[in-house]
Amino acid sequence: MLLHIDSSADTTADSVTRQLTETFARTHGTADRRHRDLSVEPVPPITPAYTTLGRRVEREGFVPPAKVPALIESAAEQREWDLTLPLVTELLAADTVLLGVPMYNFSIPAGLKAWIDRVTFPGALTDPDTGESLLRDTRVVVALARGGGYGPGTPRAHFDFQTPYLRAYFGNLGVPPEHLHLVAAELTRVDVMPHLAGLEDLAAGSLALARATLTALAAA
Repeated sequence: MLLHIDSSADTTADSVTRQLTETFARTHGTADRRHRDLSVEPVPPITPAYTTLGRRVEREGFVPPAKVPALIESAAEQREWDLTLPLVTELLAADTVLLGVPMYNFSIPAGLKAWIDRVTFPGALTDPDTGESLLRDTRVVVALARGGGYGPGTPRAHFDFQTPYLRAYFGNLGVPPEHLHLVAAELTRVDVMPHLAGLEDLAAGSLALARATLTALAAA
């Protein structure tokens, strides 16, 4: 199953990340695709009841999701679990996770962070018998877009908290490096930012390379 998640607040055709994820999804061609749009259908941020339930689960030794209901002690905790379990189940069912992630203020959109916080429930993504990650065979493809230039060697490379964060997050979850693909289109705001004037060819080349890379990944 392909789990396709868009996180851009721009739901129009102008969204570069939506263009890129659609390129991948169309080439991938699977009939079994789940599309989740975090702008149209936001994931609620976690609450104190979520953290309380999570700590209780941790004290039990990271129980699997099927045993979490037995540890719920309030209606608020039940609500949090009802919001969380479908997202966890959806993630675990995916062979490939496709994420569209624009750079907002040097990092990721708040809507995607809310999804990350919720699905990373204690023990939910770990095999309780072996301690191994349940995502060890999952492929994660991330289509990134940045208005300026943040690639290695650029003057603003150290402002990129988007790529390192996602690499660290999925790596910590147990997604092997060879299964994690971060594909970035740079200078996507070249048409509206005066200080980027003259970089139009670089922007077009970056976008073309991102499309070609995602097309190749989808066909693999």
